[in-house]
Amino acid sequence: MSLFVTELRRLGKRRLTRLMLVLLLVGLATVATAFSFSSQKLSPTVVAAAEADSRAQYQRATEEWKRTIAECEAAQARGEQTEERYGPNCGKDYQPQPDMFDPKWNLPYQFDFRAEFPMFIAVFAASVALFGFIVGASFVGAEWNTGGMMNLLLWRPKRLTVLSTKLAALLTTVFGLTVVLGALWTAAFWLIASQRGTTAKMTAGVWQSIGLDGLRALGMTLLVAAVGFALASLGRHTAMALGAAVGIFAVSEIGIRIAVAILGIQFGDRYVLSTYAQSWFLKQAELYDYDTCQFTQGACEPARYVVTWEQSAVVFGVALVAAVAAAFWTMRRRDIS
Repeated sequence: MSLFVTELRRLGKRRLTRLMLVLLLVGLATVATAFSFSSQKLSPTVVAAAEADSRAQYQRATEEWKRTIAECEAAQARGEQTEERYGPNCGKDYQPQPDMFDPKWNLPYQFDFRAEFPMFIAVFAASVALFGFIVGASFVGAEWNTGGMMNLLLWRPKRLTVLSTKLAALLTTVFGLTVVLGALWTAAFWLIASQRGTTAKMTAGVWQSIGLDGLRALGMTLLVAAVGFALASLGRHTAMALGAAVGIFAVSEIGIRIAVAILGIQFGDRYVLSTYAQSWFLKQAELYDYDTCQFTQGACEPARYVVTWEQSAVVFGVALVAAVAAAFWTMRRRDIS
């Protein structure tokens, strides 16, 4: 039996892998199920009810306006000061208008597949990436911690081959899982939109855009899994990867934000990893500096800085290459015993 097949089977039979898979499936199913109940299809009956509510609100507002004017005029007849309480001209200039009561405001929430599904692709990617990171870190970290790596190298004394095969087995598993679950995730939300939402304006171009979003999600899950694997291999322990992840998050999301705020650096969020994650999924992230407002016709036009998905690809690509290269370099140079 080949080493690759052996590692695939080893990964699949690990209790943590199966536990994390169950948790992932339950979590995704819970999100989809709970969300399906929050959406309601806008049938003609529902739209008619919303329009009736708007007309009723307009009528009540008009009656209240008339009543207020009558009270104001009666108070004026008694010689009372009314401007402070009722406004100038007894509020006659503020008559409610029908367009102030848009029926859309009375409609229940309806899930729009075209507009909202890209957000759920990001939710899916984050869930599977977390799975890949924990499973990948544990896969190699446990081997080092229990001495399994040393035993394996006695049978196959090629360090880089062994490590690369383990990484390939992990990425193959994450790839297959992402593709299969991604298809089910898409089908589930398409069903929700069909039955309790809307699938309007779904053109070939929109499907192409969703497909590209899916590819970006796949790339992110593979990257996170590989980085978790590399960090655990560097520290020879699963906790190394988890600790490094917590440290990176703390430095990036807290430390850097505090530092750039103290130093007064413009567009400080361009140094934060979450900004690049956002731009990766949304194609770009826009940062604004409202301290540099230039007022045009009374409106503020702040300075703007755009982080593109191409920049995110460079940042994450460098991080991936650095982590994996360091893991393989240490595998080759360090004492295994």
